[in-house]
Amino acid sequence: MARNKQSTEFEIEVGGEIYVWRLQRLPQWSTDANEWRGKAIAVRHKDGKREAVVEFPSERPPKFGAPPLKAAQIPKPLIVRAITSAIAAGWSPMSRGRPVTIVVDATGA
Repeated sequence: MARNKQSTEFEIEVGGEIYVWRLQRLPQWSTDANEWRGKAIAVRHKDGKREAVVEFPSERPPKFGAPPLKAAQIPKPLIVRAITSAIAAGWSPMSRGRPVTIVVDATGA
């Protein structure tokens, strides 16, 4: 019996506009700074081309054997605040170019 593949991208409305987001990076160890890095989401406007990678601060490392974070577990208000903060920081979703990296706090602001 075949398993259904879960969608990796989710649509969300922010300020009357539709954005598409996905979980870019799970919380993980960083080899550069030898520290724990937080999760990151990639966001783009539904009709736009330019992405923003929104990075959250590190949380405490999960306990051994804990299940990995799933995108559906991230609260929608946190995503809305993160997208709003990215736009306020200067991300222009309808422009062209490389993805922009924006660091936010744990509340998405």
